[in-house]
Amino acid sequence: MLSLTVYPIVWMILWGTFLVFLFFMVLRLIFNYADPNPFGAVGRFGFKIRKLTEKWIYPAARFLATFRVDTRLAPLVTLFIGLVFTYFASGIVQNTFFVIDGLTAGVIMGNPKMVVGFVLYGLLSVLVLFIFIRFLSQWFVFTRKTFLGFVMKVTNPILLPVQKLIPPIGMFDISAMLVLIFIGFLQSIVLNIFVRP
Repeated sequence: MLSLTVYPIVWMILWGTFLVFLFFMVLRLIFNYADPNPFGAVGRFGFKIRKLTEKWIYPAARFLATFRVDTRLAPLVTLFIGLVFTYFASGIVQNTFFVIDGLTAGVIMGNPKMVVGFVLYGLLSVLVLFIFIRFLSQWFVFTRKTFLGFVMKVTNPILLPVQKLIPPIGMFDISAMLVLIFIGFLQSIVLNIFVRP
């Protein structure tokens, strides 16, 4: 029920927010290359845009600087990260509503096999969420006593063996994407065994 009623509204909010983010990143990119007179009206507006977007742009600029790439391109990297974030966030919300709807249906129908299937599917979804949070945390500094430290402890046994096979490239961890694909495969197996007749 939530998947059909609430999720479309959440989807519109998430992607609407991304479109606003896209607008500001494109403006920042334009001002990076135009470099208008700082004392004119356009220059003052450009300064406000830079100030507003700096906390989002700085990690990407730092990443590009390590590879000696023009840091003025940082809005494009930030935009890509925003797109990935929005895509995964909408998928996580959809999965959450799917699990809630499935558990509700299993309880109402008195089907314990279905309930077990949706519990397993939900646990795998939490693991996907933790890996996603870990991916995002690579852009921020954190201590081991925070929630992100807990996320690292939970995901290390899964991600570290894969990282040994495929090491991260700069701040980008490709191994996490492979683990996410594998978890998606496990989720489809759980649905086929426990939920679908």
